[in-house]
Amino acid sequence: MRRVAVTGMGVISPIGNTVAEFENSLRRGVCGVGHITRYDTAGLPVKVAAEVKGFHPEMYMEYGEVRRTDLYAQYAMAAASQAMEDSGILGEVPSERLGVYFGSGIGGIGSCLKETERLMKQGASRVSPYSIPMMISNMAAGLLAIAYRAKGPCLPVVTACATSSHAIGEAYRCIRFGYADAVLTGGAEAGINPLIMAGFTNCNALSLRADPSESSLPFDRRRDGFVMGEGAGALVLENWETAVRRKATIYAEMVGYGNTCDAYHVTLPQPDAVSSSRAIAQAMEEAAAKEKVPPEQTYFNAHGTGTPVNDAVETLAIKRVFAQNAHKLYVSSIKSMTGHMMGAAGAAEAIASILTLNSGIVAPTAGYREPDPACDLNYVPQKAVQADIRLALSLSLGFGGHNACLAFHKTEEMA
Repeated sequence: MRRVAVTGMGVISPIGNTVAEFENSLRRGVCGVGHITRYDTAGLPVKVAAEVKGFHPEMYMEYGEVRRTDLYAQYAMAAASQAMEDSGILGEVPSERLGVYFGSGIGGIGSCLKETERLMKQGASRVSPYSIPMMISNMAAGLLAIAYRAKGPCLPVVTACATSSHAIGEAYRCIRFGYADAVLTGGAEAGINPLIMAGFTNCNALSLRADPSESSLPFDRRRDGFVMGEGAGALVLENWETAVRRKATIYAEMVGYGNTCDAYHVTLPQPDAVSSSRAIAQAMEEAAAKEKVPPEQTYFNAHGTGTPVNDAVETLAIKRVFAQNAHKLYVSSIKSMTGHMMGAAGAAEAIASILTLNSGIVAPTAGYREPDPACDLNYVPQKAVQADIRLALSLSLGFGGHNACLAFHKTEEMA
């Protein structure tokens, strides 16, 4: 089985629309949560979200293409464009050996709402002929494949909040087992609208706090739900030998992937954390083939949504795998800054994990101030810390019981 290198990264997020901006905000603990500007929140219980700011799709797409695509696909195209340019992979592998594994938890929900309103007010003849391509959640993957003439495997993973972690994990296996030489992978989401927010509010998932700085509080005793985010994250994974041959920059080696299901409940995690811990254990077992890294040199990028149940169960999952060593890990949730980017979360968090391997700077859980007895690990509260990190794990948990864990290893073997 082949080694897998990470050679490109791109991100559109509530805390920065390039990898450099994103990393700078993570290091400084910048909170991207603010009052919602997309629609009037008068009479609605949720007032805050982590919106992308200053995004201009025309930087990455032709104007006509922008008009024919949903915002989630525009985010995908932007992050992917950054990652592909960063990697320099285009033209270096045959088009039949270049794949795209890119997902979205919800897809073009904004376009669906817009076209539904047009149908109700103006009639069926006024619905856009592009409405279906704009709505369907596979279209980001399709558009990226078209843009880069990627004729290899193309897979739009959809596993709710675990979407882009599963996309990255499956892309890793695709390369590892020889089905492609490089894969553009990640996820995108644009779900900040009244319908989605109402749905999550009514299932008691969202924070009801009005103060943006006090709303996204993973692992904190005061947490009362997650904050909706949006954006996209993209990575280029590549056969190690191909990356070395073309003298690419290798940011990290992907060394493990775990994929399990709770098979328990549509929204709640399995209370005993058996299946989520098994996903972590699977990634760890595979990573150990590279090197058995001590817990003091391990960073755990937590799913850390800020919901009371999730954070306690995730803490238990970590303890089930690491036992007495769990308290030696560096654990943090960047959702304290980005909010929950849904289908894009796993990709953004994978990028944050890789940045930690390269810089040795562990991003904080920015809003963490009041400890919870059920969440008693080292969550790197408020401020980033410097550490000698060699292994980074990133866990994602999705509605429906979907669990995905990714493992990345620091490498000095730069091509």
